[in-house]
Amino acid sequence: MSSSYMSWRSSASNRRPTQPTNTSKNRGTIYPDLNQDPTPKPVIHFLAFALIVFLGLLQFLPASHFRHPSDPHRNWVPFNSHSSPSPTVKLTVDEDDGLIHIVSWMQCLDLKVLAVLANSTLSSSRYPDLLHFHFFTPQGDKDKVSFYKLKVLFPHSNLELHGQEKVKEIIKRTSSEAEYDSLNLEEIAPFIIPSVHQSLTKFIYVSPNLILMGRIEELTGIDLSAHAAAAAEDCSNRLNSYVSSDVLDAIQRSASKPWISVTPYVKDACMHDLSLLLINGKKLEEFLEAVLWWSKVLNWSDRSDKRNPAIGLALYNRYLKLSNSWLVKEPASVDTIETSIITHYDGPKIVCSEFGNDTIPGSSHGNLWIKYLPSMSNQILGI
Repeated sequence: MSSSYMSWRSSASNRRPTQPTNTSKNRGTIYPDLNQDPTPKPVIHFLAFALIVFLGLLQFLPASHFRHPSDPHRNWVPFNSHSSPSPTVKLTVDEDDGLIHIVSWMQCLDLKVLAVLANSTLSSSRYPDLLHFHFFTPQGDKDKVSFYKLKVLFPHSNLELHGQEKVKEIIKRTSSEAEYDSLNLEEIAPFIIPSVHQSLTKFIYVSPNLILMGRIEELTGIDLSAHAAAAAEDCSNRLNSYVSSDVLDAIQRSASKPWISVTPYVKDACMHDLSLLLINGKKLEEFLEAVLWWSKVLNWSDRSDKRNPAIGLALYNRYLKLSNSWLVKEPASVDTIETSIITHYDGPKIVCSEFGNDTIPGSSHGNLWIKYLPSMSNQILGI
């Protein structure tokens, strides 16, 4: 064992460190760079500066699109989103509470019809959280059961039930019994509601027997500052079908009322579609008086079988025409449904009668209403 240790010591002691070799002679000579960094041409500087100035000036252009904070999809929406050539439309809401108020008047309470109206409007709107429904029913807010049923179907919606008594009292106080009976309350009530509910100065009136498939918020941007209402025109009903031109000429020559047109009446003028209206309550001075005056002059209380043109004459030169796309259509075919944004309700409904409320037989029903009936309606409404 000692011999092996000594042999290791001898071999280790005989090792000699190797001398480092000078490799600097093998390296090439290092020369500094002879060329300077490339200098951009002056035109490049000018173009870059011009681009910066151009991008800065873009910040001063008016915005063309916006994203509403309530939209969960954060979609860009153009400010002028209405495609029709009628007045410029942009999304505007009530100045006081920021909501879009939708009013409907129902003579006989039918929750099924109201549910279809509300659901079709909400599902078609881009901003359903901004819609506020005001349903005027016979019992109004006293009918707590009906209100809670609607809230179960639409828990996140804004809706109220209002009574009809105050609106009817104003009409009865101003008219005779015969005149009151000749009026269609669903047609005249939208023009009286602002005098009862001061907060409803601008709203959209929708007949309860409608199905809305268009974006109702597109109506809110129409400028009604100089008009009492906005309505679509129904040219299937014309003025000369209700009043002869000779009678209108005689009334215009002999009477001097502020609601009589200064210019000659267009004898074949299209009548207004009163199923959907945009109401400006600030421009409805003497409107009820004008309607009752026309009814009396035309002796319309004796002709209750025909549509009363008094509202159309009272609105003459005081309304703004809506696009024809807002004219209510009949859901007669698939093509009509696909091309329309608003149609009549085609489901079973309750109608008023002297002997109680009846339901229209099922043979005349369509299928469109089922599409917009909330899923829990069978359990909640007992359909």
